[in-house]
Amino acid sequence: MAVTAPVDGTPARYSRGQLLAYGLPGLPLAGLGVPLFIFLPAFYAQNRGLSLEAVGFALLLARLWDAVSDPLIGMLSDRIETRFGRRKPWLFAGTPITSLAVYMLFVPPEGAGTLHLFGWSALLYLGWTMVQLPYTAWGAELSGGYHERSRIAGFREGMLVFGTLLAAGMPAIVSAAGGGEDTGTVLTVLALFLIIALPVAITLATAIMPERPKLAAPRHHKPDWRTGAALLLRNKPFLRLILAYLLNGLANGLAATLFVLFVDKGLGLPQETDGLLLIYFLAGILSVPLWLTISHRAGKHRTWIAAMLVNSVIFALVPLLGPGDYLAFLAICIGTGACLGADLVLPPSMQADVVDVDTAEGGGSRTGLYFALWGMATKLALALAVGIAFPVLAAFGFDANGSNDTDALLTLSLLYGAAPVILKLTAIAIMRNFPLTATRQAALQRKIAENIQ
Repeated sequence: MAVTAPVDGTPARYSRGQLLAYGLPGLPLAGLGVPLFIFLPAFYAQNRGLSLEAVGFALLLARLWDAVSDPLIGMLSDRIETRFGRRKPWLFAGTPITSLAVYMLFVPPEGAGTLHLFGWSALLYLGWTMVQLPYTAWGAELSGGYHERSRIAGFREGMLVFGTLLAAGMPAIVSAAGGGEDTGTVLTVLALFLIIALPVAITLATAIMPERPKLAAPRHHKPDWRTGAALLLRNKPFLRLILAYLLNGLANGLAATLFVLFVDKGLGLPQETDGLLLIYFLAGILSVPLWLTISHRAGKHRTWIAAMLVNSVIFALVPLLGPGDYLAFLAICIGTGACLGADLVLPPSMQADVVDVDTAEGGGSRTGLYFALWGMATKLALALAVGIAFPVLAAFGFDANGSNDTDALLTLSLLYGAAPVILKLTAIAIMRNFPLTATRQAALQRKIAENIQ
């Protein structure tokens, strides 16, 4: 299929070097998640003497602040113009805030308590949002091309997965280097890595890639907030996509939340957890080119539907597994990991397409706001996954530290395997006959171009 240049004047295809440069900040940004959500709570409880209740309360308040700041930063990055553009200044402004907060949070002074944990967590979330949101909005605006947006998302999300794997593997790396298994040492190494890697990656990305294409942010019309809200609510492709995105995210969140418990208690193979998780993510990265190729022929929403359907079929086999079924679960990890590749690149690309609907109808350039809403949907999905899974397991007598009866283990299997199937099938139904095809998106780009003449 020949690649034609989009009507916004951007190149038909960016070079791999350019896309690699754009994707680089995703690596240190992803490296924030693992220590913040996995290593840090236990560290403050075990090494700083805080109670689990205090740690949980401090981090909960910080996450609430994070949710509030998302739409604020998104709207501000849409509205504030500088001679350096709208998105890039936020990346540079957020980097020192993020770096300082990372160091203070990961390498706390003696006597650091609940207030220290809350304050620096809240500041870290602010800096992280100041970088992450404009960064993803910038990527959506790099091209008006239907398929090129998928390539851009692919490079970014691939780096995000690499960053996640690096952070998750840091305890093993530190131990192999002679640093022992102390969590404090691991957090110090991660802090130094992030403080160095984030500004370097952002400098390279902003130096090599343009801010945005010529027609990405038409200024012919600036609606007031009532008109803007009405346009958003009338954007039916956006409403359908974000609902499907939330349901699929909840499905993936349930599987992620219960993965360790299922491998340990359901399969009796705790020693295989790290290896299986690595294989899962590697399968996701390696499958990205395949999904991009399929989407060029079948369209993005049809390809995503196919991936969710395959994922559902594979997940439906989980309740059939029992203790010691390593090879069968390995195959499931490879299969569902491969489907993860579609989740990584296709929804973000479609998110950029639904913003075109808003822009074409007179909403202006509100990519930051839209991506802020998707960020909130992602956080809601993860919160719901934890909020659903653990209470249900507890209701059926599941014990994470002891032995479990048949009913408890069956509940674990159904939550890990069957519940995601139901959620993904519902998302498939919502995405059926999604209207934003390549032809429709090209028409939207032409309308945007006409509006700014």
